[in-house]
Amino acid sequence: MIGWLEPIVPHIKAAHVSALAIWCAGVIALPLMLAHHDPAIGQADYARIRHYTHYAYAFGVTPAAVVTVATGTMLIFLRDVFTPWMFTKFVLVAVLVATHGFVGHQILRVSETAGRFRPAHPATPAIVTLLTALAILFLVLAKPDLRFGFPSWLTEPVGGQLPFAVPSR
Repeated sequence: MIGWLEPIVPHIKAAHVSALAIWCAGVIALPLMLAHHDPAIGQADYARIRHYTHYAYAFGVTPAAVVTVATGTMLIFLRDVFTPWMFTKFVLVAVLVATHGFVGHQILRVSETAGRFRPAHPATPAIVTLLTALAILFLVLAKPDLRFGFPSWLTEPVGGQLPFAVPSR
């Protein structure tokens, strides 16, 4: 770890956890908002729900996702966390990103079709997000030894040379 950055690691972790909470809450809440998007409602209500979901996604949930990924990447390199459980966490973060994209696609379709598109049931992204967040929480807190079946050359440094020159310190 870089010594002079050590005092800010708790602040980066706090930003990471806070942004993750906002991101997950948004991915759960936005489909619930879309569920109230009934084609039978008036044009004013339709426009209001459309604007709220669009702005919440574009200016709240998506920036929280970017901050979560950016601070998480910083923490990986600051704490030298290159372990199998972390790579498993990457797969779960990819599931969160895919769910985020699915919700964004739903918002886009609702706004572009003016009442003709019925969004997916809100339980689908909510369940996927909750289960994924719980799995990530388990991995981060338990840090299980996931070396099952990996060859040693994937889990231990072999001391080989890179095929290109790397500047030294």
